Amino acid sequence: MTELPAFPSAPVLHIEGGVATITLNRPAQRNRLENGDLRALLAHFEAVNLDPEVRVMVLTANTAGQPRPVFCAGFDIGGFDESGHGAPLFEEIPDALAAMRPVTLCGLNGSVYGGATDVVLACDLRIGLQGIEWRMPATALGLHYYPSGLQRYVSRFGLAATKRAFLTARPFTDRQLDALGLFEALVGPGDWAATQQALVRDLLALAPPGLARHQAIDPGN
Repeated sequence: MTELPAFPSAPVLHIEGGVATITLNRPAQRNRLENGDLRALLAHFEAVNLDPEVRVMVLTANTAGQPRPVFCAGFDIGGFDESGHGAPLFEEIPDALAAMRPVTLCGLNGSVYGGATDVVLACDLRIGLQGIEWRMPATALGLHYYPSGLQRYVSRFGLAATKRAFLTARPFTDRQLDALGLFEALVGPGDWAATQQALVRDLLALAPPGLARHQAIDPGN
Protein backbone atom coordinates (compact mmCIF):
# COMPACT_ATOMS: atom_id res chain seq x y z
CA MET A 1 0.00 0.00 0.00
CA THR A 2 1.27 3.45 -0.92
CA GLU A 3 2.42 5.51 2.07
CA LEU A 4 1.36 9.11 1.52
CA PRO A 5 2.77 12.16 3.28
CA ALA A 6 0.51 13.55 6.00
CA PHE A 7 0.61 16.94 4.25
CA PRO A 8 -0.26 18.01 0.68
CA SER A 9 2.50 17.29 -1.79
CA ALA A 10 3.38 16.76 -5.41
CA PRO A 11 2.21 13.41 -6.83
CA VAL A 12 3.68 10.45 -4.97
CA LEU A 13 5.30 7.47 -6.73
CA HIS A 14 5.38 4.01 -5.15
CA ILE A 15 6.78 0.92 -6.90
CA GLU A 16 6.23 -2.61 -5.63
CA GLY A 17 5.76 -6.04 -7.19
CA GLY A 18 5.90 -4.87 -10.79
CA VAL A 19 3.29 -2.16 -10.19
CA ALA A 20 3.98 1.58 -10.08
CA THR A 21 1.32 3.68 -8.35
CA ILE A 22 1.22 7.45 -8.80
CA THR A 23 -1.12 9.24 -6.39
CA LEU A 24 -2.23 12.86 -6.71
CA ASN A 25 -1.88 14.24 -3.20
CA ARG A 26 -3.56 17.61 -2.74
CA PRO A 27 -7.00 16.53 -1.46
CA ALA A 28 -7.77 19.84 0.27
CA GLN A 29 -7.32 21.57 -3.12
CA ARG A 30 -9.35 18.86 -4.89
CA ASN A 31 -6.05 17.58 -6.30
CA ARG A 32 -5.68 20.59 -8.57
CA LEU A 33 -2.46 20.36 -10.58
CA GLU A 34 0.17 23.06 -10.18
CA ASN A 35 3.23 23.53 -12.39
CA GLY A 36 5.40 21.74 -9.84
CA ASP A 37 3.02 18.78 -9.93
CA LEU A 38 3.32 18.61 -13.71
CA ARG A 39 7.10 18.48 -13.51
CA ALA A 40 6.87 15.77 -10.84
CA LEU A 41 4.53 13.71 -13.02
CA LEU A 42 6.91 13.88 -15.97
CA ALA A 43 9.79 12.78 -13.72
CA HIS A 44 7.70 9.90 -12.35
CA PHE A 45 6.74 8.77 -15.86
CA GLU A 46 10.39 8.71 -16.87
CA ALA A 47 11.38 6.74 -13.76
CA VAL A 48 8.65 4.18 -14.41
CA ASN A 49 9.57 3.81 -18.08
CA LEU A 50 13.21 3.18 -17.13
CA ASP A 51 12.35 0.48 -14.57
CA PRO A 52 12.12 -2.83 -16.48
CA GLU A 53 10.39 -4.53 -13.54
CA VAL A 54 7.32 -2.31 -13.81
CA ARG A 55 4.63 -3.81 -16.03
CA VAL A 56 1.56 -1.91 -14.79
CA MET A 57 1.18 1.70 -13.72
CA VAL A 58 -1.82 2.91 -11.72
CA LEU A 59 -2.76 6.59 -11.58
CA THR A 60 -5.11 7.52 -8.75
CA ALA A 61 -5.75 10.26 -6.18
CA ASN A 62 -5.91 10.89 -2.46
CA THR A 63 -9.50 11.97 -1.72
CA ALA A 64 -9.30 11.77 2.07
CA GLY A 65 -11.35 14.39 3.89
CA GLN A 66 -13.21 15.59 0.81
CA PRO A 67 -16.98 16.00 1.24
CA ARG A 68 -17.35 14.60 -2.27
CA PRO A 69 -14.48 12.68 -3.88
CA VAL A 70 -12.59 14.64 -6.54
CA PHE A 71 -9.85 12.88 -8.45
CA CYS A 72 -8.62 16.13 -9.98
CA ALA A 73 -10.10 19.59 -10.47
CA GLY A 74 -7.80 20.24 -13.43
CA PHE A 75 -4.86 22.56 -13.90
CA ASP A 76 -4.43 25.65 -11.77
CA ILE A 77 -4.97 28.24 -14.52
CA GLY A 78 -3.07 30.78 -12.44
CA GLY A 79 0.00 28.84 -13.54
CA PHE A 80 -0.53 30.00 -17.12
CA ASP A 81 1.18 33.24 -16.15
CA GLU A 82 4.41 31.51 -15.09
CA SER A 83 7.10 31.83 -17.73
CA GLY A 84 7.92 28.54 -19.46
CA HIS A 85 4.99 26.71 -17.89
CA GLY A 86 1.24 26.80 -18.22
CA ALA A 87 -0.60 25.23 -21.14
CA PRO A 88 2.43 23.91 -23.12
CA LEU A 89 3.73 22.10 -20.04
CA PHE A 90 0.31 20.65 -19.25
CA GLU A 91 -0.05 19.24 -22.76
CA GLU A 92 3.07 17.16 -22.19
CA ILE A 93 1.40 15.20 -19.38
CA PRO A 94 -1.31 13.26 -21.25
CA ASP A 95 0.91 12.86 -24.31
CA ALA A 96 3.70 11.36 -22.17
CA LEU A 97 1.19 9.18 -20.32
CA ALA A 98 -0.27 7.84 -23.56
CA ALA A 99 3.24 6.83 -24.66
CA MET A 100 4.14 4.94 -21.47
CA ARG A 101 5.77 1.53 -21.83
CA PRO A 102 3.76 -0.28 -19.12
CA VAL A 103 0.00 -0.76 -19.29
CA THR A 104 -1.61 2.23 -17.57
CA LEU A 105 -4.73 2.06 -15.41
CA CYS A 106 -6.57 5.09 -14.07
CA GLY A 107 -8.25 4.46 -10.74
CA LEU A 108 -10.79 7.27 -11.19
CA ASN A 109 -11.87 7.45 -7.56
CA GLY A 110 -13.54 10.85 -7.79
CA SER A 111 -14.96 13.47 -10.13
CA VAL A 112 -12.69 14.98 -12.75
CA TYR A 113 -12.66 18.35 -14.48
CA GLY A 114 -10.94 20.30 -17.23
CA GLY A 115 -7.64 19.17 -18.66
CA ALA A 116 -7.44 16.38 -16.10
CA THR A 117 -10.10 14.57 -18.12
CA ASP A 118 -7.53 14.14 -20.89
CA VAL A 119 -5.09 12.68 -18.38
CA VAL A 120 -7.73 10.05 -17.58
CA LEU A 121 -8.33 9.38 -21.28
CA ALA A 122 -4.58 8.96 -21.88
CA CYS A 123 -4.56 5.84 -19.71
CA ASP A 124 -5.11 2.47 -21.38
CA LEU A 125 -7.81 1.33 -18.95
CA ARG A 126 -10.05 2.97 -16.36
CA ILE A 127 -12.20 1.94 -13.43
CA GLY A 128 -14.69 4.47 -12.12
CA LEU A 129 -16.28 5.21 -8.76
CA GLN A 130 -20.06 5.36 -8.72
CA GLY A 131 -21.51 8.83 -8.31
CA ILE A 132 -18.68 10.80 -9.92
CA GLU A 133 -19.08 13.44 -12.60
CA TRP A 134 -16.94 14.53 -15.54
CA ARG A 135 -16.86 18.03 -16.98
CA MET A 136 -14.84 19.76 -19.68
CA PRO A 137 -15.38 23.56 -19.27
CA ALA A 138 -12.81 24.76 -21.84
CA THR A 139 -15.34 26.67 -23.94
CA ALA A 140 -17.00 28.15 -20.86
CA LEU A 141 -13.60 29.51 -19.82
CA GLY A 142 -12.68 30.67 -23.31
CA LEU A 143 -9.71 28.30 -23.55
CA HIS A 144 -8.36 26.75 -26.74
CA TYR A 145 -7.77 23.00 -26.56
CA TYR A 146 -4.73 21.26 -28.01
CA PRO A 147 -5.07 18.87 -31.00
CA SER A 148 -3.84 15.66 -29.34
CA GLY A 149 -6.38 16.10 -26.53
CA LEU A 150 -9.22 16.55 -29.00
CA GLN A 151 -8.07 13.46 -30.89
CA ARG A 152 -8.10 11.41 -27.68
CA TYR A 153 -11.58 12.64 -26.85
CA VAL A 154 -12.93 11.62 -30.25
CA SER A 155 -11.13 8.26 -30.03
CA ARG A 156 -12.52 7.43 -26.55
CA PHE A 157 -15.84 9.31 -26.46
CA GLY A 158 -16.87 9.31 -30.10
CA LEU A 159 -17.65 12.43 -32.11
CA ALA A 160 -21.14 13.15 -30.74
CA ALA A 161 -20.18 12.89 -27.07
CA THR A 162 -17.02 14.94 -27.70
CA LYS A 163 -19.11 17.72 -29.20
CA ARG A 164 -21.42 17.61 -26.20
CA ALA A 165 -18.48 17.78 -23.81
CA PHE A 166 -16.87 20.80 -25.45
CA LEU A 167 -19.78 22.74 -26.91
CA THR A 168 -22.11 22.59 -23.89
CA ALA A 169 -19.63 22.21 -20.99
CA ARG A 170 -22.35 20.14 -19.30
CA PRO A 171 -21.21 17.40 -16.92
CA PHE A 172 -21.42 13.69 -17.69
CA THR A 173 -22.76 11.36 -15.03
CA ASP A 174 -21.05 8.11 -14.12
CA ARG A 175 -23.73 6.16 -16.01
CA GLN A 176 -23.28 8.25 -19.15
CA LEU A 177 -19.55 7.65 -19.03
CA ASP A 178 -20.07 3.93 -18.54
CA ALA A 179 -22.44 3.84 -21.51
CA LEU A 180 -19.63 5.26 -23.64
CA GLY A 181 -17.51 2.23 -22.72
CA LEU A 182 -15.05 4.32 -20.76
CA PHE A 183 -14.72 1.99 -17.76
CA GLU A 184 -13.54 -1.53 -17.27
CA ALA A 185 -15.71 -1.42 -14.15
CA LEU A 186 -17.93 1.10 -12.37
CA VAL A 187 -18.12 0.23 -8.68
CA GLY A 188 -19.04 1.60 -5.28
CA PRO A 189 -16.57 2.47 -2.50
CA GLY A 190 -16.97 -0.91 -0.83
CA ASP A 191 -15.84 -2.80 -3.94
CA TRP A 192 -13.22 -0.31 -5.09
CA ALA A 193 -10.04 -1.80 -3.67
CA ALA A 194 -10.89 -5.39 -4.58
CA THR A 195 -11.90 -4.45 -8.14
CA GLN A 196 -8.70 -2.50 -8.77
CA GLN A 197 -6.52 -5.20 -7.26
CA ALA A 198 -8.19 -7.92 -9.34
CA LEU A 199 -7.64 -6.00 -12.57
CA VAL A 200 -4.01 -5.32 -11.70
CA ARG A 201 -3.49 -9.04 -10.96
CA ASP A 202 -4.98 -9.94 -14.34
CA LEU A 203 -2.66 -7.49 -16.10
CA LEU A 204 0.40 -8.79 -14.27
CA ALA A 205 -0.52 -12.36 -15.26
CA LEU A 206 -0.10 -11.50 -18.94
CA ALA A 207 3.21 -12.29 -20.59
CA PRO A 208 5.53 -9.25 -20.36
CA PRO A 209 6.17 -9.12 -24.15
CA GLY A 210 2.42 -8.86 -24.69
CA LEU A 211 2.20 -5.92 -22.31
CA ALA A 212 5.14 -4.17 -23.91
CA ARG A 213 3.40 -4.24 -27.28
CA HIS A 214 0.00 -2.99 -26.03
CA GLN A 215 0.35 0.48 -27.56
CA ALA A 216 0.60 -0.89 -31.07
CA ILE A 217 -3.12 -1.78 -31.00
CA ASP A 218 -4.29 1.65 -29.78
CA PRO A 219 -4.86 4.11 -32.64
CA GLY A 220 -5.57 6.89 -30.14
CA ASN A 221 -1.97 7.01 -28.87
